[in-house]
Amino acid sequence: MKNGLDKKVSALLLKENLISADKNQDIISQSIKGSLSYIETLISNNVISEENLLSLVAIDSNIPPVNLEKIQPVDNLVLAVDRERLESYNILPVDKIGNIVTVAVSNPYDIVRLDEMKMFFNSDIRVVLSTAGKIKDKLAQVYNPSEKDMEELLDQSLSEDAEGVEISRIDKGDNISASELVKSAGDAPIVKFVNKVIYKALEEKASDMHIEPFEKSVSIRYRKDGVLHEAMSPPKKIYNAIVSRIKIMTSLDIAERRIPQDGKFQIKYQGRQIDFRVSTLPTIFGEKVVMRVLDSSSITMGLDVLGFEPEALAAFRRAISTPYGMLLVTGPTGSGKSTTLYSALKEIMSVEENLMTVEDPVEYQLEGIGQVPISPKRGFTFALALRSILRQDPNKVMVGEIRDGETADIAVKAAMTGHLVLSTLHTNDAASSITRLVDMGVDRFLVASSVILIAAQRLARKLCEHCKKPMEKLPDIKRLVEIGFKEDEGSKAPIYHPVGCAKCNKGYKGRFALLETLEIDDEIRRMVIKGSSVIDIKKYAVESRGGGTGMITLRRCGLLNIIRGRTSIEEVLRMTEL
Repeated sequence: MKNGLDKKVSALLLKENLISADKNQDIISQSIKGSLSYIETLISNNVISEENLLSLVAIDSNIPPVNLEKIQPVDNLVLAVDRERLESYNILPVDKIGNIVTVAVSNPYDIVRLDEMKMFFNSDIRVVLSTAGKIKDKLAQVYNPSEKDMEELLDQSLSEDAEGVEISRIDKGDNISASELVKSAGDAPIVKFVNKVIYKALEEKASDMHIEPFEKSVSIRYRKDGVLHEAMSPPKKIYNAIVSRIKIMTSLDIAERRIPQDGKFQIKYQGRQIDFRVSTLPTIFGEKVVMRVLDSSSITMGLDVLGFEPEALAAFRRAISTPYGMLLVTGPTGSGKSTTLYSALKEIMSVEENLMTVEDPVEYQLEGIGQVPISPKRGFTFALALRSILRQDPNKVMVGEIRDGETADIAVKAAMTGHLVLSTLHTNDAASSITRLVDMGVDRFLVASSVILIAAQRLARKLCEHCKKPMEKLPDIKRLVEIGFKEDEGSKAPIYHPVGCAKCNKGYKGRFALLETLEIDDEIRRMVIKGSSVIDIKKYAVESRGGGTGMITLRRCGLLNIIRGRTSIEEVLRMTEL
């Protein structure tokens, strides 16, 4: 049989003479050959009804049955646990009173899983009994509510949860009709639903929201700690209304569905202003919408607590304290580059100096710094904005991103004429940025003369302190060395792995930065002018810095944090390469 509950039910039926031995064996054979479990095969063959089976198990286990059709589970309680885990365990959290969580189960004999649920919720468990089918249906209803269920759910939850959420537009749209605004404002369920999606993202500390249509369904996912998680799936027929509502909030053209659009809006949440950057993209089944959450409170932490290695942080601080030159932070989208640069600006800003930024868009508003948003549609590009800023007598300039040769050329020349220039690039590691600048058309001599430091950055997930556990069986020494450990490091300290509990996302909670800093010294300048390969420059930086401290690579940063018990081997392998 497929599980322990099937075996227990089979024994109960035989004990109570509710099934003959021959019929029981026939049901077992059918379940083995088919896709249904033993219990599902019993019910489909009308051997016993679902209600009678529930009563039988309830009497035997001394656990009260419950009718889930008459119960509405507390959404936040259900969503606190990973959906896949609830579905595989066939468990439904129903309610919480004080320190006791009521949980509906279909298998009351699985003590191990019930103990896990105690750990997830950090509470005592009160068990009630239901059938696997009813639990599955109720989970689907919570995660994929019908329009009626959704409206009732929103009316109930938004009255408390989203009462303080105020949405305001930042930019004025050009093509929004008054009739559409009136029509949308009167469509209360859609307005409430979109507010709920946004509020839930803020509540769960998501960095992005992905709203994507498929042929017959819609997926809403939140990116938490760098990984996307399924949040809900509204009915497909209301998808266009959802997109239109978001476009109205963002001042985009609701009639235009054939080309990408970008915009932003602002929300007042828990007494602070939070910006959202919105992007729409036409797909074969409709427009996909991605909303990025820009919370300025995330940059109040400062460089000291971002997670940098002491050597990397010292090198970074030396670079931002110099009066002129160029500092580059590289990495993929969402790797924390902007947060690092903003934190650096907050550290070096002074009333005695003029600091200015050129951004697309301005992600965080900083008091005391002149911030210029570019507008490519109106011809106001990075290059044009940077030229204008250099006439504003700046001491230090942050360029949101170097995207083309013209911007790169102006930024390099600014760095050579008495300005400190901070910017970002999209490259895999620090050394590759040199090649990237040369490919953009910047002369090697200018690169060597202007760049003072290149930092490559990634965000790695932190293991949850409440549930992480040491690995019982470590990889062998050969495998650890292949990953990048030194031969004696694997046995120095326990290596932890993720478990998962109610306070985290599959064993992880929060992120920290891995930073690889390449300081440009005289030897590296000679190598750049000579045209040395990225491999040779990186090898020199790591191994032979004239007797000084070598560069700590992204992989090495990750390994050091594994040894400290801060993250896992799987996470470091996912985020870095040798």
